[in-house]
Amino acid sequence: MKSVPRILITPEAVDVLQQLRGRFGELMFHQSGGCCDGSQPMCFEKGEFKVGSNDVYLGDIDGCGFFMSRDQFEYWQHTQLSVDITPGRGSSFSLEIPLGLRFIIRSRLFNDNELKHLSPVISGEEYLDKQADG
Repeated sequence: MKSVPRILITPEAVDVLQQLRGRFGELMFHQSGGCCDGSQPMCFEKGEFKVGSNDVYLGDIDGCGFFMSRDQFEYWQHTQLSVDITPGRGSSFSLEIPLGLRFIIRSRLFNDNELKHLSPVISGEEYLDKQADG
């Protein structure tokens, strides 16, 4: 069985990413697990949010790295996450907010077979090291 991705993105969210990429260039996501809007996925220009050993890299969605705080990942590790978009203005620093939209997470539990074939998770620090090595 092929490796099961931990993070997905809806076509509607990809459309918004394309708009943002046209304006800001390369992008990334981070979900901190903080209170209020801090628990939603936030989109930044690539490198604008500093990731490290307290973050995990879940994979790429439409060419954007998706990171989550390690503490938050402990709660979400048994679910497949999907980044979607919804109307509404969040109160975060995420790049889509001025468009009157906000990224949200939808989730579903992995089944037993999928749990055996999950994509590996690495720390944000390991991810950065791999990027530097080329």
